Amino acid sequence: MNGKKILFVSSELVPYLPENEVSLMSYETPRMVNSNGGQIRIFMPRYGNINERRHQLHEVIRLSGMNLVINDMDMPLIIKVASIPRERIQVYFIDNEEYFKRKATFTDKEGNLFPDNDQRAIFFAKGVMETVKKLNWSPDIIHVHGWMASLLPLYLKKYYADEPLFADSKIVLSVYGKTFDGALDQDMLKRIAFDGIPEEEIASLGEPTYNNLLKVAVDFSDAVILASEEIPEELNTHIANQEKPVLPYVSVQEFEEAYADFYNTKVLK
Repeated sequence: MNGKKILFVSSELVPYLPENEVSLMSYETPRMVNSNGGQIRIFMPRYGNINERRHQLHEVIRLSGMNLVINDMDMPLIIKVASIPRERIQVYFIDNEEYFKRKATFTDKEGNLFPDNDQRAIFFAKGVMETVKKLNWSPDIIHVHGWMASLLPLYLKKYYADEPLFADSKIVLSVYGKTFDGALDQDMLKRIAFDGIPEEEIASLGEPTYNNLLKVAVDFSDAVILASEEIPEELNTHIANQEKPVLPYVSVQEFEEAYADFYNTKVLK
Protein backbone atom coordinates (compact mmCIF):
# COMPACT_ATOMS: atom_id res chain seq x y z
CA MET A 1 0.00 0.00 0.00
CA ASN A 2 3.07 2.25 0.02
CA GLY A 3 2.15 5.71 -1.29
CA LYS A 4 -1.42 4.79 -2.26
CA LYS A 5 -4.09 7.33 -1.30
CA ILE A 6 -7.22 5.82 0.20
CA LEU A 7 -10.29 7.76 1.30
CA PHE A 8 -12.41 5.99 3.90
CA VAL A 9 -16.03 7.11 4.22
CA SER A 10 -17.98 5.51 7.03
CA SER A 11 -21.30 5.66 8.88
CA GLU A 12 -19.61 4.74 12.17
CA LEU A 13 -16.12 4.55 13.62
CA VAL A 14 -14.57 3.51 16.93
CA PRO A 15 -13.55 5.09 19.26
CA TYR A 16 -16.16 7.79 18.56
CA LEU A 17 -19.15 5.42 18.58
CA PRO A 18 -19.74 2.02 20.23
CA GLU A 19 -18.04 -0.98 18.68
CA ASN A 20 -19.97 -3.00 16.15
CA GLU A 21 -19.05 -4.71 12.89
CA VAL A 22 -19.16 -1.49 10.85
CA SER A 23 -17.43 0.80 13.35
CA LEU A 24 -14.66 -1.73 14.04
CA MET A 25 -13.78 -2.46 10.40
CA SER A 26 -14.02 1.26 9.62
CA TYR A 27 -11.18 1.67 12.12
CA GLU A 28 -9.14 -1.45 11.42
CA THR A 29 -8.97 -1.03 7.64
CA PRO A 30 -7.46 2.48 7.58
CA ARG A 31 -5.16 1.49 10.46
CA MET A 32 -3.86 -1.37 8.30
CA VAL A 33 -3.31 0.90 5.28
CA ASN A 34 -1.65 3.54 7.45
CA SER A 35 0.76 1.01 8.96
CA ASN A 36 1.64 -0.25 5.47
CA GLY A 37 2.73 3.12 4.12
CA GLY A 38 -0.52 4.26 2.54
CA GLN A 39 -1.92 7.79 2.79
CA ILE A 40 -5.40 7.95 4.30
CA ARG A 41 -8.27 10.31 4.99
CA ILE A 42 -11.29 9.23 7.07
CA PHE A 43 -14.72 10.88 7.03
CA MET A 44 -17.77 10.22 9.20
CA PRO A 45 -20.84 12.19 10.33
CA ARG A 46 -20.51 14.25 13.53
CA TYR A 47 -23.49 12.78 15.37
CA GLY A 48 -24.63 14.64 18.47
CA ASN A 49 -23.83 11.68 20.72
CA ILE A 50 -20.11 12.01 19.96
CA ASN A 51 -18.42 13.69 22.91
CA GLU A 52 -16.53 16.59 21.33
CA ARG A 53 -14.64 17.55 24.48
CA ARG A 54 -13.43 14.02 25.27
CA HIS A 55 -12.32 13.37 21.70
CA GLN A 56 -11.00 16.92 21.19
CA LEU A 57 -12.94 17.75 18.05
CA HIS A 58 -12.36 21.22 16.65
CA GLU A 59 -13.76 23.07 13.65
CA VAL A 60 -11.60 23.56 10.57
CA ILE A 61 -12.57 27.10 9.56
CA ARG A 62 -10.89 26.97 6.14
CA LEU A 63 -12.98 23.94 5.17
CA SER A 64 -16.28 25.09 6.71
CA GLY A 65 -18.69 27.76 5.55
CA MET A 66 -20.01 26.19 2.36
CA ASN A 67 -23.74 25.65 1.80
CA LEU A 68 -24.96 22.38 0.27
CA VAL A 69 -28.29 22.30 -1.52
CA ILE A 70 -30.51 19.47 -0.29
CA ASN A 71 -33.90 19.33 -1.99
CA ASP A 72 -33.81 23.08 -2.78
CA MET A 73 -32.70 24.02 0.76
CA ASP A 74 -29.34 25.60 1.62
CA MET A 75 -27.74 23.62 4.45
CA PRO A 76 -24.49 24.93 6.00
CA LEU A 77 -21.55 22.51 6.01
CA ILE A 78 -19.32 22.45 9.08
CA ILE A 79 -16.10 20.43 9.09
CA LYS A 80 -14.51 19.26 12.34
CA VAL A 81 -11.42 17.19 12.87
CA ALA A 82 -9.93 14.99 15.59
CA SER A 83 -7.07 12.51 15.93
CA ILE A 84 -6.97 8.93 17.16
CA PRO A 85 -3.87 9.40 19.34
CA ARG A 86 -2.39 5.90 19.52
CA GLU A 87 -2.55 5.50 15.73
CA ARG A 88 -1.82 9.11 14.70
CA ILE A 89 -4.85 8.93 12.42
CA GLN A 90 -6.86 12.07 11.65
CA VAL A 91 -10.64 11.91 11.24
CA TYR A 92 -12.80 14.50 9.47
CA PHE A 93 -16.38 14.98 10.68
CA ILE A 94 -19.23 16.21 8.48
CA ASP A 95 -21.51 18.40 10.62
CA ASN A 96 -24.71 20.41 10.31
CA GLU A 97 -26.92 21.74 13.11
CA GLU A 98 -30.15 20.55 11.51
CA TYR A 99 -29.01 17.03 10.64
CA PHE A 100 -26.47 16.00 13.26
CA LYS A 101 -27.05 17.93 16.48
CA ARG A 102 -29.49 15.39 18.00
CA LYS A 103 -27.98 13.07 20.61
CA ALA A 104 -28.35 9.89 18.58
CA THR A 105 -27.13 8.25 15.39
CA PHE A 106 -29.93 6.78 13.25
CA THR A 107 -33.00 6.31 15.48
CA ASP A 108 -34.97 7.98 18.27
CA LYS A 109 -35.41 6.62 21.81
CA GLU A 110 -38.19 4.31 20.61
CA GLY A 111 -35.96 2.86 17.91
CA ASN A 112 -37.74 4.60 15.03
CA LEU A 113 -35.59 5.74 12.10
CA PHE A 114 -35.25 9.52 11.92
CA PRO A 115 -37.57 10.80 9.16
CA ASP A 116 -34.75 12.86 7.60
CA ASN A 117 -32.18 10.04 7.42
CA ASP A 118 -32.37 10.19 3.61
CA GLN A 119 -31.48 13.90 3.64
CA ARG A 120 -28.69 13.25 6.13
CA ALA A 121 -27.23 10.59 3.80
CA ILE A 122 -27.38 12.97 0.81
CA PHE A 123 -25.77 15.75 2.84
CA PHE A 124 -23.04 13.40 4.06
CA ALA A 125 -22.17 12.18 0.56
CA LYS A 126 -22.02 15.70 -0.86
CA GLY A 127 -20.18 17.04 2.19
CA VAL A 128 -17.42 14.46 1.88
CA MET A 129 -16.91 15.09 -1.83
CA GLU A 130 -16.90 18.87 -1.49
CA THR A 131 -14.42 18.74 1.39
CA VAL A 132 -12.05 16.41 -0.47
CA LYS A 133 -12.23 18.85 -3.40
CA LYS A 134 -11.22 21.67 -1.04
CA LEU A 135 -8.34 19.53 0.23
CA ASN A 136 -7.35 18.98 -3.43
CA TRP A 137 -6.61 15.36 -2.53
CA SER A 138 -7.09 12.79 -5.29
CA PRO A 139 -7.67 9.29 -3.84
CA ASP A 140 -6.68 6.10 -5.63
CA ILE A 141 -9.41 4.23 -3.76
CA ILE A 142 -12.57 5.38 -1.99
CA HIS A 143 -13.67 2.71 0.50
CA VAL A 144 -17.26 3.03 1.75
CA HIS A 145 -18.59 1.48 4.99
CA GLY A 146 -22.15 1.53 6.33
CA TRP A 147 -25.55 2.54 4.95
CA MET A 148 -25.36 6.23 5.91
CA ALA A 149 -22.40 6.42 3.49
CA SER A 150 -24.06 4.26 0.83
CA LEU A 151 -25.05 7.13 -1.50
CA LEU A 152 -21.44 8.12 -2.06
CA PRO A 153 -20.79 5.71 -4.98
CA LEU A 154 -23.91 7.00 -6.76
CA TYR A 155 -23.03 10.66 -6.25
CA LEU A 156 -19.42 10.16 -7.25
CA LYS A 157 -20.34 8.40 -10.50
CA LYS A 158 -23.26 10.68 -11.45
CA TYR A 159 -23.22 14.06 -9.65
CA TYR A 160 -19.41 14.38 -9.63
CA ALA A 161 -18.84 12.50 -12.89
CA ASP A 162 -17.00 15.43 -14.49
CA GLU A 163 -14.80 16.25 -11.47
CA PRO A 164 -11.18 15.60 -12.60
CA LEU A 165 -9.97 15.05 -9.03
CA PHE A 166 -11.89 11.74 -8.90
CA ALA A 167 -11.42 10.69 -12.54
CA ASP A 168 -9.19 7.72 -11.65
CA SER A 169 -10.62 6.90 -8.20
CA LYS A 170 -11.92 3.37 -7.70
CA ILE A 171 -14.81 2.75 -5.31
CA VAL A 172 -14.73 -0.22 -2.94
CA LEU A 173 -17.95 -0.97 -1.06
CA SER A 174 -17.99 -3.03 2.13
CA VAL A 175 -21.38 -4.72 2.43
CA TYR A 176 -22.52 -5.61 5.94
CA GLY A 177 -25.48 -7.56 7.29
CA LYS A 178 -28.82 -5.80 7.51
CA THR A 179 -28.61 -2.97 10.07
CA PHE A 180 -32.10 -1.45 9.94
CA ASP A 181 -35.66 -2.60 9.30
CA GLY A 182 -38.33 -0.67 7.47
CA ALA A 183 -37.50 2.08 4.99
CA LEU A 184 -36.28 5.64 4.77
CA ASP A 185 -38.55 8.49 3.61
CA GLN A 186 -40.54 7.66 0.48
CA ASP A 187 -39.51 10.98 -1.11
CA MET A 188 -35.84 9.96 -1.12
CA LEU A 189 -35.97 9.17 -4.84
CA LYS A 190 -37.30 12.66 -5.65
CA ARG A 191 -34.67 14.34 -3.48
CA ILE A 192 -31.86 12.52 -5.28
CA ALA A 193 -33.47 13.21 -8.67
CA PHE A 194 -33.47 16.93 -7.74
CA ASP A 195 -29.66 16.71 -8.12
CA GLY A 196 -30.03 15.74 -11.77
CA ILE A 197 -29.64 11.99 -11.24
CA PRO A 198 -32.07 10.10 -13.54
CA GLU A 199 -34.82 8.31 -11.59
CA GLU A 200 -34.67 5.28 -13.87
CA GLU A 201 -31.08 4.58 -12.74
CA ILE A 202 -32.11 4.43 -9.08
CA ALA A 203 -35.67 3.13 -9.45
CA SER A 204 -35.27 0.69 -6.55
CA LEU A 205 -35.02 3.66 -4.18
CA GLY A 206 -38.74 4.17 -4.72
CA GLU A 207 -38.74 1.82 -1.72
CA PRO A 208 -35.63 2.89 0.20
CA THR A 209 -35.03 -0.22 2.31
CA TYR A 210 -31.61 -1.32 3.54
CA ASN A 211 -31.31 -3.88 0.73
CA ASN A 212 -32.30 -1.40 -1.96
CA LEU A 213 -29.90 1.27 -0.68
CA LEU A 214 -27.05 -1.22 -0.80
CA LYS A 215 -28.08 -2.51 -4.25
CA VAL A 216 -27.69 1.01 -5.65
CA ALA A 217 -24.34 1.34 -3.85
CA VAL A 218 -23.19 -1.95 -5.40
CA ASP A 219 -24.31 -0.83 -8.86
CA PHE A 220 -22.08 2.27 -8.76
CA SER A 221 -19.06 0.72 -7.03
CA ASP A 222 -16.05 -0.82 -8.76
CA ALA A 223 -15.48 -3.65 -6.27
CA VAL A 224 -17.29 -5.21 -3.32
CA ILE A 225 -16.12 -6.67 -0.02
CA LEU A 226 -18.48 -8.96 1.89
CA ALA A 227 -17.80 -7.61 5.37
CA SER A 228 -20.25 -9.80 7.33
CA GLU A 229 -20.66 -13.54 7.52
CA GLU A 230 -24.41 -13.16 6.96
CA ILE A 231 -25.48 -10.91 4.08
CA PRO A 232 -29.19 -10.76 3.12
CA GLU A 233 -29.84 -13.31 0.36
CA GLU A 234 -31.39 -10.63 -1.85
CA LEU A 235 -28.17 -8.61 -1.65
CA ASN A 236 -25.98 -11.65 -2.19
CA THR A 237 -27.85 -12.48 -5.38
CA HIS A 238 -27.58 -8.91 -6.63
CA ILE A 239 -23.82 -8.84 -5.98
CA ALA A 240 -23.34 -12.23 -7.65
CA ASN A 241 -25.01 -10.89 -10.81
CA GLN A 242 -22.48 -8.05 -11.10
CA GLU A 243 -19.37 -8.39 -13.20
CA LYS A 244 -17.00 -6.81 -10.69
CA PRO A 245 -14.43 -8.08 -8.19
CA VAL A 246 -15.85 -9.46 -4.94
CA LEU A 247 -13.85 -10.38 -1.84
CA PRO A 248 -15.56 -13.06 0.28
CA TYR A 249 -15.90 -12.56 4.02
CA VAL A 250 -12.66 -12.55 6.03
CA SER A 251 -12.67 -12.18 9.82
CA VAL A 252 -11.20 -9.10 11.50
CA GLN A 253 -8.41 -11.31 12.86
CA GLU A 254 -7.28 -12.29 9.35
CA PHE A 255 -8.39 -9.46 7.06
CA GLU A 256 -5.16 -7.45 6.63
CA GLU A 257 -3.41 -9.51 3.97
CA ALA A 258 -6.67 -10.27 2.14
CA TYR A 259 -7.74 -6.62 1.96
CA ALA A 260 -4.30 -5.37 0.91
CA ASP A 261 -4.09 -8.02 -1.80
CA PHE A 262 -7.62 -7.18 -2.99
CA TYR A 263 -6.77 -3.48 -3.23
CA ASN A 264 -3.55 -4.15 -5.13
CA THR A 265 -4.51 -6.98 -7.48
CA LYS A 266 -8.27 -6.52 -8.10
CA VAL A 267 -9.06 -2.82 -7.54
CA LEU A 268 -5.88 -1.08 -8.72
CA LYS A 269 -4.95 -3.59 -11.42
